[in-house]
Parts: sequence; structure tokens; C-alpha cells
Amino acid sequence: MNDKKEYRGFRDLIVYQLAYKLALEIFEITKSFPKEEKYSLVDQVRRSSRSIVANLAEAWYKRQYPKSFVSKLVDCSGEAGETVVWIDFSSDYGYITKDQHNSLCMRYDEICRMLNSMINQPEKLCH
Repeated sequence: MNDKKEYRGFRDLIVYQLAYKLALEIFEITKSFPKEEKYSLVDQVRRSSRSIVANLAEAWYKRQYPKSFVSKLVDCSGEAGETVVWIDFSSDYGYITKDQHNSLCMRYDEICRMLNSMINQPEKLCH
């Protein structure tokens, strides 16, 4: 019996859906950041949060090469870690509330757990 779930595309991945939603949320949150942060903190956190989903899409199309697939997933995980650092700065500077910080970090932790599961079991998606 084949235990692989059938996916039509990367948009079907729950991790993609969560990361995409968070990137949209970060975009909205950062609209209220001070203008002097536009070319530093705002650009960085927006870029890294979007890079997670972009790398997931790229990984999807590399599934026939498991090592390349895993490499792109590792990139996703790294971008998620970078995003959390920018969220930490945002909180410490007082641009977001502690509740926002905790919520965002908790959801990025979930994304990282999902990515690590994919990294450790690529055969579930590779063909």
C-alpha cells in the first residue's frame, strides 16, 4: 500500500500555507514601523519571511533530486530562523507587542518543526 499523500502542488503543503499567511501578516504588521526602519528591519523581515515560501516552491520542483530538495528545505529553515531574529528585534524595539511576538514565534517554531520533519523524511514527498 502506498502511504504517500497525494499533493497537486506546493500550495497544498500545510507548511507553505502557514508560512505564506505569516509573510502576509508580517507585511501588514510592519506597515506601522517607523519610517527610519524601512530599509533595515522592515525590508529584512519581509524578505526573510517571503523567502521561506519562495524556497518551498523551489524545493517542490526539485523533488526528483532528494539532496537538492532537502537543501532547499534547509534554506527555508534558515530563513525562518532569520525571521525570528527580526521579530525579536521588533519586540525589543517596542514595534510589536509581547503577545504579537509570542504568537509569531510560536507559529514559526511550528513551521520549523514541519520543515525538519520534511528534511528528515524526504521520501514522503520525493519521487
